[in-house]
Amino acid sequence: MKYKKPVINRIDFAISSKYGSPLHSQKIRTEIDGIGVHELVEQYGSPLFVFSQKRIKEQYMQLKQAFEDRYPKLKLSWSYKTNYLNAICKIYHQLGSGAEVVSEFEYDKALANNVTPSDIIYNGPYKPKEYLKKAILNNSKIHVDHLLELEDVQSIAQELDQVVNVAIRVNMDVGVYPNWNRFGFNYDNNEAYEAIKFIANSPYLNLNGLHTHIGTFILEANAYKIATIKLMKLRQQALEEFGMNVEYIDLGGGFASKNHLKGIYQSPEVVVPSVDEYAQAITNAIYEYNTSDELPTLYLETGRYLIDEAGYLLTSIQAYKRLPNGMKSYILDAGVNILYTSAWYNFNIEIDKDYDNLTEPSILNGPLCMNIDVINDNISLPPLERNSILTISPVGAYNITQSMQFIRYRPRVVLIDDDSNTRLIRQEDDLQSVMAKELE
Repeated sequence: MKYKKPVINRIDFAISSKYGSPLHSQKIRTEIDGIGVHELVEQYGSPLFVFSQKRIKEQYMQLKQAFEDRYPKLKLSWSYKTNYLNAICKIYHQLGSGAEVVSEFEYDKALANNVTPSDIIYNGPYKPKEYLKKAILNNSKIHVDHLLELEDVQSIAQELDQVVNVAIRVNMDVGVYPNWNRFGFNYDNNEAYEAIKFIANSPYLNLNGLHTHIGTFILEANAYKIATIKLMKLRQQALEEFGMNVEYIDLGGGFASKNHLKGIYQSPEVVVPSVDEYAQAITNAIYEYNTSDELPTLYLETGRYLIDEAGYLLTSIQAYKRLPNGMKSYILDAGVNILYTSAWYNFNIEIDKDYDNLTEPSILNGPLCMNIDVINDNISLPPLERNSILTISPVGAYNITQSMQFIRYRPRVVLIDDDSNTRLIRQEDDLQSVMAKELE
């Protein structure tokens, strides 16, 4: 029999919750969409982002069906800030989604991806005046964030001698914390109403939309009901007092994925609402509070829900050591520079095979020369071998767009298509790409 060194572990009550101690079972993943994780790493290297086109389409159709089964006028706009790799964006556009952008960079990217300009929603707290003019000339949907921006749009419209359609972004109290009150005009203190009055008094502006984005990773479907009711009441005011017919309302995004927020003991399967719950809350409120002859078109700018669970990160163990507190530290080749969301989530972490050993409390560190480079600070793992592959998920939302070249190059990104064929959709950084903009 093979000798196995005994391990004595201190019981740490700090990692237990009212639901008991962490499970010591091994989570194993050997493949993604039929392709082995070792095969992927051998072909493309480690670390490696992997996206499943099959899962992308599944999530999209679930969201689309949940709302279309309940409401006849739906428009989906893919959130570019969530993941703006062209190969990813084009999948959503081929499925029928428009684009929601929050910068001139993203606006130009959407145009380059052949999105019809009128299907681009231009959001964000800062829009350069030249891009406001570009969006106006393209007949894109402009969601105004503040009064100065409203005045900018009016001056451009006056210069062009035309009436410009605008929507206003509205923030409000919907009973969730933190309250996103930085963006747009406040509903509860009548700031949004005053913005509508400004538009009504301008010969160059017309209000055709109302938009709110109540936050991110919202775990209360009822919060969307409150937000929808307030937008519908505002729409009614615009019609009754100013004769303006608001064509659409936009409920933004913020639907949660099946990721595990830090500080929440229960599993995502328990605490994350289903897409049907979100759909029911929003559409019921529209029907109940619609007072005009026509229902508004409903826009959604969903990002995280659609892409997060379609993304994986493969990373390899490069070394391990025993820390002074007795915990075993594994050093990975992937760090927080490419896993920005590790600050908020306890990712699902799976090993590449069954290790016939007891598990012990361990810590997963990245390769960066920073003490904060921690992917997981307390995970039960068996004794893992060097070059073992860990699969980290879900990581499809925001990690690509927020990753940075810091100490280590950013890795390759691969897409697995519907037929389980792999395609490289982003090359890894190298010295040339990092130095390309430097001047001596």
